[in-house]
Amino acid sequence: MAQEAWKDFAAPNAEYAANFGEKAKLPLPPAKKLAIVTCMDARINVYAELGINEGDAHIIRNAGGSAKDALRSIIISQRLLGTREIAVFHHTGCGMLTFNTPQLRQLVKESDPSNPSLNAVDQIDFLEFSELEQSVKEDVEYLRNNPLVLKETVVTGWVYDVETGKIRKIV
Repeated sequence: MAQEAWKDFAAPNAEYAANFGEKAKLPLPPAKKLAIVTCMDARINVYAELGINEGDAHIIRNAGGSAKDALRSIIISQRLLGTREIAVFHHTGCGMLTFNTPQLRQLVKESDPSNPSLNAVDQIDFLEFSELEQSVKEDVEYLRNNPLVLKETVVTGWVYDVETGKIRKIV
């Protein structure tokens, strides 16, 4: 039987809502004019790790913290909501270091060989990487050189260590 974590949502949400306080008055644009691109890894708590609060920054999460995958959100964040700084965070122990796109495509197709619609996976680049620090440098360069990202944007790149909780600036 599949786990149904959603069944545990209501009680913690009731407590959160009861203590919601002034959060309803937070403005839509982030206070620090900051967008953070990071991995979807469940071990990462961006707020605690960086000492930021709700309303301070846009947190854009995807597999691997990929800048390419985050571009749509970055454009919205900058053009409509005023962010002017982007921090790219990748992390140690990332699953994106453990496979390549052809392997994952094959895994998906083999999960149900009689289903030809699974061939759509061949159109997806999973944007995996083989070297952590290099992937950070490449994502920062991608954003710095992308004409869709505002020229005056400050872009930095970081690695978060999931074993120590420490961050390290790469670029």
